[in-house]
Amino acid sequence: MKNIELINIAEQFGTPIYVYDSDKIKSQFFRLKNAFKSIHNLRINYAVKASPNISILKFLNNLGAGLDTVSIQEVELGLKAGFNPKKIIFTPNGINIEELEEASKKNIQINIDNLSVLEQFGSKYPDCPVCIRINPHIMAGGNNNISVGHIDSKFGISIHQIPHLLRIVNNTKMKINGIHMHTGSDILDIDVFLNASEILFSAAKEFKNLEFIDFGSGFKVPYKKGDLETNIEELGKKLSSRFTDFCKDYGKKLDLYFEPGKFLISEAGFFLTRVNSIKQTTSTVFAQINSGFNHLLRPMFYGSYHEILNLSNPKGNERFYSVVGYICETDTFASNRKIPEIKENDILAFKNAGAYCYSMSNNYNSRYRPAEILWYNNKANLIRKQEDFNDLISNQVILNF
Repeated sequence: MKNIELINIAEQFGTPIYVYDSDKIKSQFFRLKNAFKSIHNLRINYAVKASPNISILKFLNNLGAGLDTVSIQEVELGLKAGFNPKKIIFTPNGINIEELEEASKKNIQINIDNLSVLEQFGSKYPDCPVCIRINPHIMAGGNNNISVGHIDSKFGISIHQIPHLLRIVNNTKMKINGIHMHTGSDILDIDVFLNASEILFSAAKEFKNLEFIDFGSGFKVPYKKGDLETNIEELGKKLSSRFTDFCKDYGKKLDLYFEPGKFLISEAGFFLTRVNSIKQTTSTVFAQINSGFNHLLRPMFYGSYHEILNLSNPKGNERFYSVVGYICETDTFASNRKIPEIKENDILAFKNAGAYCYSMSNNYNSRYRPAEILWYNNKANLIRKQEDFNDLISNQVILNF
């Protein structure tokens, strides 16, 4: 999107506000699809947790995507957006069996990552097709917060527990129709991903009636100019060839699943804020904006980098700023960052704000969560209104004293 379009949105709808470029979402979807064009039975399941707005889900449904969901509420959002239940996979973690039962009644593909739950569910519902999430014990991702394939991860059934897993399957006579892994986010090394895939292929041979293999996602996107990213085209070429060979050895054609979230929507998102004030201390110049970690938590939670643009003065002389919020906590978005000169009322844009940004927002300090815009057909479409005071207290039960 162009700067002027973002400025016009800020002026029309106010700030802070999230904006998503539908053209970028579409191009990322077809980039991944084209990288695996030799695989005709490819399913791209969008990870709803990245950004769960129903209008975004409907847009992806129109592109031909399926959904990866992690809660019964995300399942409901997918159904509300018009997805066929057969194109929704349910991959929760640490839930009780009642939530799995609720999802199975909606004809959603179940994915289980816990031996105890697998045995309980298989004993009660042996005819319900189930996918199994394997932990390959492959470290991938930027750090332990986003790398979920390590040996102490709470996610997945250890590859070393396959004998126990097979015992449960044989005893319950349950139907295993899929096998899955997800090693983490921000994967750069193609060979690491391919090594994990070999472990998954090895596990898949133990199950004779599979319909699909789900390789998760975690593809890295660039966060700034010159930044590294996952070479999707190289991965597509290498994994497609290996997957085709595996299917020949297995004796039937299987579907290949991915579950991208960040890859599809991160670069499509912009978070627009307005500068409240400039404050200088003995050693730091602060640009204080009308937002905080209640709206954009990732820099504080993961130490993630978001490039910051000064839309109001893009060609100004660069100075060093610490961009901070208005929350009564330490909510620093960027420390000592070089940005074109900032003045009060300037509009700043945070890039890569499409994934895990609005979805992690909250009402801390009793601040309202912001509006969301989908830029579609060269038009700004409001897809979520900014909250107001009534939203803030709508679920509170006020006692009379």
